[in-house]
Amino acid sequence: MAKDNKTSLIRRLKIIEGQIRGLQELIAKDRYCIDVITQTSAVKRALSTIEDILLANHLGTCVMHQMTHGQVEKAKKEVLKVYQLKRK
Repeated sequence: MAKDNKTSLIRRLKIIEGQIRGLQELIAKDRYCIDVITQTSAVKRALSTIEDILLANHLGTCVMHQMTHGQVEKAKKEVLKVYQLKRK
């Protein structure tokens, strides 16, 4: 993974870490349920974005390398596995 992508992902994860701490505070302070749900939805969207970035990187580098170096079956299995994980 390129250093720029890694730096960006780490920054995003730190933001999510802060959101999780904020969620803990909301629950500890008995905040309104809708406020908590709004924040959990934001965390899920942020994690989904990270998954999308990782998937695009993996398909564009690792899987592409496998396909161009005669490991088509391995590449196919990885694509299907990622697809199944993403659907959950």
